[in-house]
Amino acid sequence: MSGYFLYHSIGTYHGKSEQMAEELGRFSSMWSAEDDGQWPAALQARHRFIESWSQLIDAPANSLTTTENVTTALYSIMGSLPLERIRGQRFLIAADCFPSLHFLLNKLADRFGFTLDTVSMRPGETWVRDEDFIDRWQDDVGIALLTFVTSTASHRCDIDVLTAHGRRMGTIIGADITQGIGVQPFSVAITPVDFVISTSLKWLCGTPGAGILQVSPDLMADCAPELRGWFSQENPFSWDLERFAYAPDIRRFDHGTPSILSNIASQPGLDWVARTGIDAIQAQNLVLTQRIIDWARDHDWAMASPVAASSRGGSVMLNLPETVNVEHLLSQLRAQELYCDARGHRLRISPGMVTDVGAVDSLCRQLDQLVDWREKKAS
Repeated sequence: MSGYFLYHSIGTYHGKSEQMAEELGRFSSMWSAEDDGQWPAALQARHRFIESWSQLIDAPANSLTTTENVTTALYSIMGSLPLERIRGQRFLIAADCFPSLHFLLNKLADRFGFTLDTVSMRPGETWVRDEDFIDRWQDDVGIALLTFVTSTASHRCDIDVLTAHGRRMGTIIGADITQGIGVQPFSVAITPVDFVISTSLKWLCGTPGAGILQVSPDLMADCAPELRGWFSQENPFSWDLERFAYAPDIRRFDHGTPSILSNIASQPGLDWVARTGIDAIQAQNLVLTQRIIDWARDHDWAMASPVAASSRGGSVMLNLPETVNVEHLLSQLRAQELYCDARGHRLRISPGMVTDVGAVDSLCRQLDQLVDWREKKAS
């Protein structure tokens, strides 16, 4: 039995440890060799990571690069846009976005002269409705950032409908696909947003530090990133201090020496997703999440995620009664080798390819025994 329910956090698959060790061991030998082959090999490994990501989301050639995380990716794009595309405009975002991005934008608003407009959840609800987001989205919205799947409710927005509306408004549209990519299909060829940010954690089973930024060629032509450095140039080895020139493609969003080790460590996860196929990963996840939802509905648990699979990512979230000692509950589950986590009193459960039906049933039985769900209903 594998009671691993943490695909919203890190993600794993059978053989991950051995494959990561092999990749990192190969890097260690190469990087320690007494020759001059280190940089060509390291940059080739980074290129392989970029190509894997580009294939994953159907990105055009030379439109995707590496970042440390989604926050640095968003900062990079914000610092690249012409001020007339930002100043005096609204930046539209949902209240259930990844908080780190909101923290950044709240700080940048005064400096760049935009108004950060945060669409709230309706009272008693756990995600922002698409129709409420659209209602606030007029032609004075310069930039909108869509959260493909939320980290606190696993709500999956109708990104095609939202993107089509944004096109009519003339808005720059970004998408944070972190919580959905790897378990839900996403393609910039099908859904042509202007920029994409993500990490390689969670359903992609990668490591921290392996983020990405993808920018559409049309938007890229107007971008002059302020976060720049020697790798932002066509020729990084052009060190003439008076002749800096941006590379003509996505490399203009690079800056200092890239962090390649996280790309190498995350490559096995990307390869595993490509071999397995998102359709297969999604199908297995749907069976297990539906089993949890059936338990929740039969036992009157407080759901914090959409019931409909078409509106949900790969996770199921439950609202625990306020009387529950969450850390103690997680400890009790851990003692049974059942691993999930919580944000406040919201339990996050994400079954994946190593999780089996027996573990799902065991988790559900434990939750039914350990939690007095009647308290939640009474409140």
